[in-house]
Amino acid sequence: MLFRLDPHNPAAPFPDIALAERQPNGLLAIGGDLSVARLTNAYRRGIFPWFNAGDPILWWSPNPRTVLFPERLHVSRSLRKRLRRRELGVTMDRAFETVIAGCSAPRREDAGTWLVPEMVAAYRSLHRHQLAHSVEVWQGEHLVGGLYGVALGGVFFGESMFSRADDASKIALVHLCQRLAGWGFGLIDCQVMSAHLVRLGAEELARDDFAALLEHWCRAPGRPGLWDDGELHYPTAAAAGALVST
Repeated sequence: MLFRLDPHNPAAPFPDIALAERQPNGLLAIGGDLSVARLTNAYRRGIFPWFNAGDPILWWSPNPRTVLFPERLHVSRSLRKRLRRRELGVTMDRAFETVIAGCSAPRREDAGTWLVPEMVAAYRSLHRHQLAHSVEVWQGEHLVGGLYGVALGGVFFGESMFSRADDASKIALVHLCQRLAGWGFGLIDCQVMSAHLVRLGAEELARDDFAALLEHWCRAPGRPGLWDDGELHYPTAAAAGALVST
């Protein structure tokens, strides 16, 4: 039986992640709310919300967990060539609202979106508290891709990305990894594996190992505040130094 969260007590603890269901993989709890307090409590424990429109809030902690270590990002030869052309510039925290709107848009005409309005409102609130951050990719004055996620200590919890130009979301990830590595972050949470993430260097960890990394890295200083430095950046694979080229 699923653990039911009290919607009137955002500080109430979550159940132990070891109690999550095997099928569906990682389903742990139901209900509660999407307040800043509840969400930060969840992320620190390796738990995230995911539910469809009209459904109650569902909380997940899958096993294994997909992660990306910033310094191990795989940069393909084709992506290196595109980076050298400097066609797409990158900013951070300059257009969070537009990025999350791009991520929440259906990917096909007949498709829905997992980013229901309640989720969008919750991440906007986290951004106002300077906990959710965006990476924007620009072609001239047009936003053509990006990603967003939540940063707690030295962990970036990736949530979603979108692309309207070839490799735009990959370039956003290159820039994010470069910045996170330079700021001393240790981990990017990717939640669940996909073929796309495998090509970028993501790997799977047992849930207990992931939780141990969270315990360590969420205590790190991280990068407080907004991440917009006022500059338009053109990331290169060479600038990252340790990034893996394939």
